[in-house]
Amino acid sequence: MELELKEIKQLLEFKHDFYNRIEFIEEDPVSVPHLFSLKEDIEISGFLTATISWGQRKTILNNAKQLFKYMDFSPFEFISGAGQDDLNRFKTFTHRTFNGTDCEFFIRSLKNIYVNHGGLEKAFSSADDIKSCIINFRNLFFSVPHPGRTQKHVADPGAGASAKRINMFLRWMVRKDMRGVDFGIWDSLKPSMLYCPLDLHTGNVARKLGLIRRKQNDWRALEELMFYLRQFDPEDPVKYDFALFGLGIYENF
Repeated sequence: MELELKEIKQLLEFKHDFYNRIEFIEEDPVSVPHLFSLKEDIEISGFLTATISWGQRKTILNNAKQLFKYMDFSPFEFISGAGQDDLNRFKTFTHRTFNGTDCEFFIRSLKNIYVNHGGLEKAFSSADDIKSCIINFRNLFFSVPHPGRTQKHVADPGAGASAKRINMFLRWMVRKDMRGVDFGIWDSLKPSMLYCPLDLHTGNVARKLGLIRRKQNDWRALEELMFYLRQFDPEDPVKYDFALFGLGIYENF
């Protein structure tokens, strides 16, 4: 098994190097926060884009850009001063099961986080492990009055969810490799802490490589995957997300 793992690491290193480059971001959700330069705009646009990142990627990009068009492409300024009249423009927004009601609450909650809790980076930087950070963030996010239906749009790893979209967002904010894809604008979390965004593509590839045995794409399966990825690179294990995702979506591995 040791030789097999060595070969798997070599494959993932090669594919990471191939796919972790700006040429591949044009049709990826990470391209949306790349429209902004202000730290807070990148955070907010990244979080909202990640939140609706399921389904066809073209639809994700179109709907995310529509969200920020409603915000006059100044998400931080908009959210900081948003009143009910401002929120009315989101009533007709929809992305699959994420609708205008959800969107209005997300904006209200983000306003609370930036005005009263120091912003998204501080809201996520509350513990020494990512699972606890996500759980604590989720508790804070829903600490203001909210529609019950909206809770499903922020994953809960405490209930076993793999939290794919949140982990993807954290990868964007935390990883620092100067390749132009991930932003690396957060210093309070370390790349070594991160977890891979586990979805259909990365899960299928990981199972074919023998890195996951569990059938469900849940937090337990993610722990199985991270056990190996942390062996391959303890300081930056989530860089292999590029390899797993690329092998799945571009190469039908």
